[in-house]
Amino acid sequence: MVDVSRSFTVAYPLGDVVSYLADFAHAVDWDPGTQQCRRIDDGPIAAGARWHNESQFLGRRTELTYLLDRKELKRLTFVGTNKTATSTDDLTFSDNGDGTLITYHAAIRFHGLARLADPFLRREFERLGDEITQTMPAAIRAALHAA
Repeated sequence: MVDVSRSFTVAYPLGDVVSYLADFAHAVDWDPGTQQCRRIDDGPIAAGARWHNESQFLGRRTELTYLLDRKELKRLTFVGTNKTATSTDDLTFSDNGDGTLITYHAAIRFHGLARLADPFLRREFERLGDEITQTMPAAIRAALHAA
């Protein structure tokens, strides 16, 4: 299993940040690998909402179905699955004076023979974690500044 965790602060209120990130379709703006992401059900964004995500990883296209597993005031958990892997994106939030501290934790569990690649992929996931510290704040800034 690969685990990546990063923390960073954005200069926007916690409630606004959580509302924006709760719609996983916005991953196209903040996740460096996401090429397309669209909601595949209807209704309010709540636990149980689902998205179809298409990503590019090391030159290969991959598709996952993501489920909003947990939506709380200070925590969002998305679980993406396909036949090769289960990816959990867990975001926690806390007030940080003038903004919101975000802790982004990604855990990727590979299935079957894909588990053998785990040690080789760790470096690439660490690189993507580093990128998210730039891309997620920029996406939040663009979305909330325009609002």
